[in-house]
Amino acid sequence: MVTAVRHLGPNWYASVMGTAALALGGGALGANGLRELFVSVWALSLVQLVVLLAARALHWAHHRDQARAHLLDPAVAPFYGCLAMALLAVGGGALALGRDWIGEPAAVTLGSVLFVAGTAVGLAAAVTVPYLMAVRHRVEPGQASPVWLLPLVAPMVSAALGPQLVPHLPSGQPRETLLYGCFALFGLSLLSTLLMLALVFGRLVAGGPLPLALTPTAFLVLGPLGQSTTAVGAFADLAPGVVPAPYAAGFGLLAVLYGVPVMGFALLWLALAAVHVARARRQGMRFTMAWWAFTFPVGTCVTGAAALGRHTRLAAYHWLAAALYAVLVAGWLAAASGTVRGLLSGELLAGPRPAPGAPRPVRVRTTSGAVR
Repeated sequence: MVTAVRHLGPNWYASVMGTAALALGGGALGANGLRELFVSVWALSLVQLVVLLAARALHWAHHRDQARAHLLDPAVAPFYGCLAMALLAVGGGALALGRDWIGEPAAVTLGSVLFVAGTAVGLAAAVTVPYLMAVRHRVEPGQASPVWLLPLVAPMVSAALGPQLVPHLPSGQPRETLLYGCFALFGLSLLSTLLMLALVFGRLVAGGPLPLALTPTAFLVLGPLGQSTTAVGAFADLAPGVVPAPYAAGFGLLAVLYGVPVMGFALLWLALAAVHVARARRQGMRFTMAWWAFTFPVGTCVTGAAALGRHTRLAAYHWLAAALYAVLVAGWLAAASGTVRGLLSGELLAGPRPAPGAPRPVRVRTTSGAVR
């Protein structure tokens, strides 16, 4: 077991995020008769999180050289944002769905612990990873990848899921402080993501398509778009009675005036990412753990569209959420089946294979071997 986890990188937390997104997205749809199924999916994400946390603890305890290599690898270090988002997604699922299984007191406790832990890890990643990129990784603009967004999106997940805890706090300043704190996390993540997104978009347009194995990561751009739309919808849901009336109404306006155009851009990017993936498949793209990018980012668009449906009262957004959920299910099935096959064959946990004698520049493997 100790040897098996040597090459287990932080990118594996994306599988927890994807499963939790499947549960949260289903819960957001409010489908009658399927809630028990979504609770079961959330329970699966909780089991995944516990198992992966234990495996990663073994990795750090017995393979610190490899763990250090992950931090110093610019292709792997951003995935530490996935740890934060996995904790937050499972915690948010506990509050939204898990209370049906473990009871509300336990769900609030679990959700609170995971929210605090996930927010702390997310803020640490949002500072540490860009710092390492600046002083240790020596990256260049031509190497820009959607993966760079991961540590910056984590605070946005806190912003979107944190408001669920507001009703469980004493009325008055505790509730108001948490809501405004989540709004601050929204701004922190949004502005830093916009700066990084410009690099990513410029890389795609001027530098050519991503390497085949990394093409699914184009879907990661959907994460901050859908999650920010979800967040402003959550602020509008909770603001009445928590913040003064003028600001509560402002949150309601923000949910629509921000969410509608951002969701429009998200749909544009979804189409762009889809055609890139279709091209990569025609050229022989094989399964990697990057396929989990088909899940959580799309799930944020499901919850974002559902939030717009609540606040605009337009049936079109409810139908859009349902259509995006179908895409999410397809992406989850593809990623989960590929992961199970890779685990059974041992390929996903094996060390990096020797590179070919004359590799093309776009096919060079990462230095740590965690992303293959």
